[in-house]
Amino acid sequence: MHPHKQIGNNAESRALLYLQQHGLRLFTANFFSRFGEIDLIMQDKNEFVFVEVKHRKSGIDSALESITPNKQRKLVKTAEYFLLKLGRDVNCRFDAVVLDDNDHLEWFKNVIIL
Repeated sequence: MHPHKQIGNNAESRALLYLQQHGLRLFTANFFSRFGEIDLIMQDKNEFVFVEVKHRKSGIDSALESITPNKQRKLVKTAEYFLLKLGRDVNCRFDAVVLDDNDHLEWFKNVIIL
């Protein structure tokens, strides 16, 4: 496995564990569509949470900044596709979990406002 892929997988595993410790439940991981990928789709009570996980050596701010407007558009399109396939109207939000090389993790809620 490529080292970058391994780092990404480790970051996603850490993010998943953290979110589960805070009461969210995993619905699915690595959801793909022709528009892009959503790292984690979680449930927070009756709300779906689309989670982008980012790891950057250069720190939390750099990781958060890497969720560009273009990336946000892809996340929204992929989430819309997921909800269409789900076939029901649900509340949802977009969160980000960002990590750095110092083992620092931060969870940002509602990073994309529709």
